[in-house]
Amino acid sequence: MTAEDWPRVEAIFAAGIAGGEATFETRPPTWERFDTGKVPDARLVAVDEAGTVVGWAAASPVSAREAYRGVIEHSVYIDPAHRGEGIGRALLAAFIEAAEDAGYWTIQASVFPENTASLRLHEQAGFRVVGRRERIARSGVGPHAGRWRDTLLIERRSTRNGGQPDA
Repeated sequence: MTAEDWPRVEAIFAAGIAGGEATFETRPPTWERFDTGKVPDARLVAVDEAGTVVGWAAASPVSAREAYRGVIEHSVYIDPAHRGEGIGRALLAAFIEAAEDAGYWTIQASVFPENTASLRLHEQAGFRVVGRRERIARSGVGPHAGRWRDTLLIERRSTRNGGQPDA
């Protein structure tokens, strides 16, 4: 993912926000804020035959503490016009490989329990639910605007080195 991809990434992000099942965010950040907040070595876009971005995946460190250097929180977004085409599965698989190649040992995300498509996708990729955060925050937009929402914390441990960081 590069700055040149940002207009399509931002549009896909905005569509996810508007749908109300992807994030607590109320609008996409600027490219500069997005770029500085995401790890550079696990940032991908999916493109169609014409080279148009139809999905993206990116992650942020969960902590600045050295002990958590291998733990990231990720997001995967697909253009609504291209959902159900297997793009999410391919993008998530490529993202996991890139993250493991970069030395990350845990990938996590918070998913709304109602987002069953995302939960199924992640389960098929080896993620598991490790907890539920009840009424963690209020939705800002979409059909749940103003309502307190739960999230499920999901994680996937690397299959390399028994799920542990390199020594």
